[in-house]
Amino acid sequence: MLRSLKDIDNSAIDATDGTIGHVKDFYFDDASWTIRYLIVETGSWLSSRRVLISPISVSDPPWADKTLPVGITTEQVKNSPDIDTHMPVSRQHEVEYFAYYGYPFYWEGGALWGEGAYPNLLFPGYATFATSTARQIKAEREFEKAQQARHRNDDPHLRSCAAVAGSDIHAIDGDIGHVEGYLVDEETWAIRYLIVNTSNWWLGHKVLVAPRWIQAVSWEQARVTVNMSRQEIKDAPPYDPAIGLDRAQEMSMHSHYGRPGYWIDEIPVKVQAVETIR
Repeated sequence: MLRSLKDIDNSAIDATDGTIGHVKDFYFDDASWTIRYLIVETGSWLSSRRVLISPISVSDPPWADKTLPVGITTEQVKNSPDIDTHMPVSRQHEVEYFAYYGYPFYWEGGALWGEGAYPNLLFPGYATFATSTARQIKAEREFEKAQQARHRNDDPHLRSCAAVAGSDIHAIDGDIGHVEGYLVDEETWAIRYLIVNTSNWWLGHKVLVAPRWIQAVSWEQARVTVNMSRQEIKDAPPYDPAIGLDRAQEMSMHSHYGRPGYWIDEIPVKVQAVETIR
């Protein structure tokens, strides 16, 4: 099911032994357009420090209840690596974070989350994690150290959803509006669509743009270019947040654009041939 990120904006994050804080933003990676971290403000119990919470630790969330349960403790969060969320998050920061929580690296493998499509499959204790022997654990730690060294200088391509909101959307023949929000798959945490407000061009209608349709991105200029014309977008089925979006409506929209749906080839889900403009 697709959900607007607004559904969990300011949601409480409940650890196994208490409330951690509230969601203030999200980091997504611009290679797969998948939410990698929730940025959580902890409040007074941790000096209002902002921490990163991975979807890996999120239990099946009741998105509409403004509460997200996570399978970690407040003590784990308190002692987690201190990452300045106002600065770019390096791969080294991610490596330290994943090593601390004991998560496999999501960037290892061809799927959205390592070797699979769902983040909770990486949570310690799931499947083979629970039955690892001491020898296996030792081997895994040695492998982890080697991986840390190998990925120390990787570019993780993480972007703030709040920072990208408001970016201009350009068709091949002119402006069409700006990014107003995001529709996210609640199971995979993949961003399936950007919600585009066309109020400066077309009477305030909202339309959806899939990351796969993006031709080029200039993060510095806050500009996203899509591979379609203004008329194509104007003639497309409008998006009404009050009604939501079901698969039949998605199929109608994709049929209009003559483009296959992401559900046809889920793995890997990557934006193909997207040029990043400096």
